[in-house]
Amino acid sequence: MKRVLIICLALIAVGIGGYFGASKWAIRHETFHFYDAARNRPIDVDVAVRRDTEMRARAGMLVMPVAIINHGNTVKFTEYSFLANLLAARGYLAVSIQHDLASDAPLVTNKGELYVGRQPVYERGVSNIIFVLNALAKIQPHADYDHLTLIGHSNGGDISMYFAKAHPDQVKRVVTLDNLRVPLAQGAFKILSFRSKDPNFVADPGVVPSDEICRKSGITVVNTEYQHTQMTDHGPDKLKTSIENTLDKFLNDDSDLAPVTSDAINVPKPPDVVAGKPAG
Repeated sequence: MKRVLIICLALIAVGIGGYFGASKWAIRHETFHFYDAARNRPIDVDVAVRRDTEMRARAGMLVMPVAIINHGNTVKFTEYSFLANLLAARGYLAVSIQHDLASDAPLVTNKGELYVGRQPVYERGVSNIIFVLNALAKIQPHADYDHLTLIGHSNGGDISMYFAKAHPDQVKRVVTLDNLRVPLAQGAFKILSFRSKDPNFVADPGVVPSDEICRKSGITVVNTEYQHTQMTDHGPDKLKTSIENTLDKFLNDDSDLAPVTSDAINVPKPPDVVAGKPAG
């Protein structure tokens, strides 16, 4: 009886949504304060989800795809809401993870070392993602944690690529916003990479393959006229709209929901939660 009631409520919600239009679906943000006892590490997470999609998932009517958003250096995990809201509007469980803490060692660059000495940071990011996925599976069991979409800006883009290389069978696609260290390498997953035009942030040699290799490997590279640090909520609207439009097309192959113009979505601003020092 309870299941029937949930399904009825979901159908009512769908009907109401049809009246107001898909672009007006409310998106819910919730912050979780997880704690990884094995590593003695708190991990804050913002989850964005479309309310009607969540209701249908809980009723067993669908399984939500999952997207992990990884922030860049000195940027908070809540400062990519333009991406989280777009993903949630398309039916994804959009998960933004705070990777770094004030107690972490500063991000360093050691030229000549693998990934300029940042591999431990990427490994920590992978551990964070795995822990969060396991924790969320207990809270949101009706989601697909085995075919992930990974999105990351700068250092977060490197974490995304590093995770995809370490766990290729668990990744469906990777989207990077100007990652600089870990090479874009095609596997069983698709890759979309936005690049800045910024002399202060130049990708290491080999990070972005040649045009020919990209064509053969199915890697899509989008060159922009914007700065590296602008690829956040604080960047110009024109850039965010361009990223949203391209990302929306990139996601078209598996969404059962109609594309939504994210700048028309009625969404709350995610809470400003600080887990410590922003990512490095």
